[in-house]
Amino acid sequence: MSDNSQSTANTLGKNRLGVLGIVFFVVAAAAPLVGMTGAVPVAVVLGNGIAVPGTYLLVGITLLLFSVGYAAMSSHVTNTGAFFAYVGRGFGVIPGVASAFVSLFAYITIQLAIFGFFGIVLSGEFPNVGWSPYTWALLAWAVSFALSWFSVDVGAKFLGVLMILEVASLLVTALAVFFKGGGPDGLDLAGSFSLSNVFSTATGAPGIALAFAFASFIGFEATAIYGEEARDPKRAVPRATYLAIGVITALFALVSFAMVSGLGSKDIIGNIMKSTGDLANPAGALFAVASTFVGSWLATLMKWLVVSSLFAGILAFQNSGARYFFALGRAGVLPQSLSRTNRHGSPGNGSIAVAAIAGLTIVIFRVQGLDAYKTMFSWFSAVSVVAIVFVEVLVCLAVMRYFSGRPGASTWARLVAPLLAVVGLIYGEYLLMSRFGLLAGTAQADVDPTKVTWHLNTTGWVLVLSTFLVFIAGWVVATVSKASHKDAAVSDSDEVFV
Repeated sequence: MSDNSQSTANTLGKNRLGVLGIVFFVVAAAAPLVGMTGAVPVAVVLGNGIAVPGTYLLVGITLLLFSVGYAAMSSHVTNTGAFFAYVGRGFGVIPGVASAFVSLFAYITIQLAIFGFFGIVLSGEFPNVGWSPYTWALLAWAVSFALSWFSVDVGAKFLGVLMILEVASLLVTALAVFFKGGGPDGLDLAGSFSLSNVFSTATGAPGIALAFAFASFIGFEATAIYGEEARDPKRAVPRATYLAIGVITALFALVSFAMVSGLGSKDIIGNIMKSTGDLANPAGALFAVASTFVGSWLATLMKWLVVSSLFAGILAFQNSGARYFFALGRAGVLPQSLSRTNRHGSPGNGSIAVAAIAGLTIVIFRVQGLDAYKTMFSWFSAVSVVAIVFVEVLVCLAVMRYFSGRPGASTWARLVAPLLAVVGLIYGEYLLMSRFGLLAGTAQADVDPTKVTWHLNTTGWVLVLSTFLVFIAGWVVATVSKASHKDAAVSDSDEVFV
């Protein structure tokens, strides 16, 4: 092969990313502006009203507890498979591989969901062009694949510009509300952040708000995926993990509190419904606050930043999925050709695999004439959250198992924090699955998903159980291919789980 062709190397480019570069990818995956415009208004109306900011804070604390053990593990294992390696170190190769299949499934499905939403937004903003949501999605697909191919540092720089503008617009809006003392009802800290209100069923279902909050954090765990490409990964990964979760938590908690305060907390549900046209345009809530407290120019800017936020998320999950294919190929579970990197030091074949799956899915949904919002976005976003929370539970258990009787971590990091996180994550998983009909739009035709749990149609049951079916499939593949990946040893002397 020439220098311009794909190389057969199976190591990623070293020393490409610092802490901030990793954080950019992770915060981009969380797409805070998209969450504020799409998830928060729905969580307020269908969930627990004024207490949505406290819900985001509670979920953020739960994930910070998760990150204590996660960060401790990253000091012992540096691998682009992250969850794959961590679960493998705790429970063995086969469970690790099975969890990797679920993680890869989560990243692919959340990227598909964002593709769908990206197409919906662009087709709405440019109706005169006449393109369907799927045509816009294919445009984003082509550009994200190109950027993923041309090395991770290019992606980090590109995401950095987008993230600075996105975060700045949210902070300006929130600070303007706080500086002016809130809207007609002032700033009600107790109302928004008390646990009694977070779990109150007086105005709705707190489980719905918690489900949306967990969904808004997906992608934070990607800090360890870039460990092999980081400068000083044993320090960079833990720092990036804490910083990323802290930034995401602060953004969602503070900006959602600013939204509640700016619109008027005493009748927040009614005010949200009025500003969004009965949730027909959820983004109207944030745009109304921005226009009132800053100026209409900021609301206009935010409309464009929503598009860039969506694309940044697409690119972030393109990179995450490519690196999981790379890790599975290098371990011999999937074809080893997936472990080849290109001349830019990026997992070229992994990028091709992710792009091929996404592109084919977009085309199939387009040919079948399926509604981009009701199917591609709703189905895949709900599935991805169930999948990633399931793997997070496995990681917490693996951390406790790995450090049992082994020096290298405090009691807090190896036992207490992971155990507390497991409790919170399992509870969150139950809420996600019980409210799956609402999240994915797959409830039975004769039930109200805002009031009734678990009553799913056939499609709903297939989707909600797909995570566990993928886990079983991964377990089977790992068992069958055991001879071919016998070198995926789980030993204390190896830093890399391959």
